[in-house]
Amino acid sequence: METRILSVEKDGLEAVCAACREVFLAGGLAAFPTETVYGLGADGLHGENSAKIYAAKGRPSDNPLILHIGERAQLKPLVTEIPESAEKLMDAFWPGPLTIIFKKSAIVPETTSGGLPTIAVRMPSHPAANAILKTCGIPIAAPSANLSGRPSTTRASHVIEDLTGRVDLIIDGGDVPIGVESTIIDLTQEIPVMLRPGYITLEQLREVLGEVVEDPAIRRESIIGHTNEVLHPKAPGMKYRHYAPKAPLTIFSGSEEKVREKILSLLDENTGVLTVDEHKDAYPEEHRVSVGSLKEPESIAHNLFDALRRFDEMQVTAILSEDLTDADIGDAIMNRLLKAAGGSFVTLE
Repeated sequence: METRILSVEKDGLEAVCAACREVFLAGGLAAFPTETVYGLGADGLHGENSAKIYAAKGRPSDNPLILHIGERAQLKPLVTEIPESAEKLMDAFWPGPLTIIFKKSAIVPETTSGGLPTIAVRMPSHPAANAILKTCGIPIAAPSANLSGRPSTTRASHVIEDLTGRVDLIIDGGDVPIGVESTIIDLTQEIPVMLRPGYITLEQLREVLGEVVEDPAIRRESIIGHTNEVLHPKAPGMKYRHYAPKAPLTIFSGSEEKVREKILSLLDENTGVLTVDEHKDAYPEEHRVSVGSLKEPESIAHNLFDALRRFDEMQVTAILSEDLTDADIGDAIMNRLLKAAGGSFVTLE
């Protein structure tokens, strides 16, 4: 397959929107930027098109897709009901990095929903994504635009590396602003359940809804040490092995001194170190990759997937990482890092 590449900056938003509409209406695949990560999209109301996404990514077909819409009026036909809790969340966070799970209507094919009776929906705030979705006028199924299991894509070069020859169109919209996938909340239960942490925190959800609980599968203790896959995930990103670089990754937790000593004791010429700006001088420059500053957790979220891909470029055979737990969106950062490590986490006493 020949892949066409267009740039929002060079070719203009109108041309980009028109090209995406043409591809989607013809049943093709197009990758485009959102505020979280790049997405790989197809017409979400035709199961055969959703199946093309699974094939292009090498993605298990039981892993549900997220439907992306450009305006709230597009939601009603996709779901059987819109609870009051959803209205409150949409008022607070849409458009933005929040995905809401509803009971799906009959028009949503099971190929899109991963065989589940529910469907995940979100409305991106990224100007290019929002314009593309409004121009197309149809719900677009779009997981992250990367090969399955690989780190998500936060810049067009990542998408080009993974998906050239697999998709019809790639839209270059520059670096995405957030860098981790959307928060996912399930509103089909009696008590709302957060299924994936993201830029919107559990505390923010509780400020709007009151009681919200975490799915046990996303807690640190559930991920650490697990190697088996979730049999039938209800939301994207719930697999234990996800977002992974090519080299095995191990996370070390403990005092700053003990973590530094342990990582340095294991360091050899083929090892990479994932660290932060405040600690980077403790490690040899040729081995280290800093993801940003602990004082600015958003910088870590923005740089995380790019940092994991840089280790692939360095051709390291092992990656040793500091524990990046922090306030604000630290839960989202560690969720992605733990899954990239396949739960390989060492606590230093």
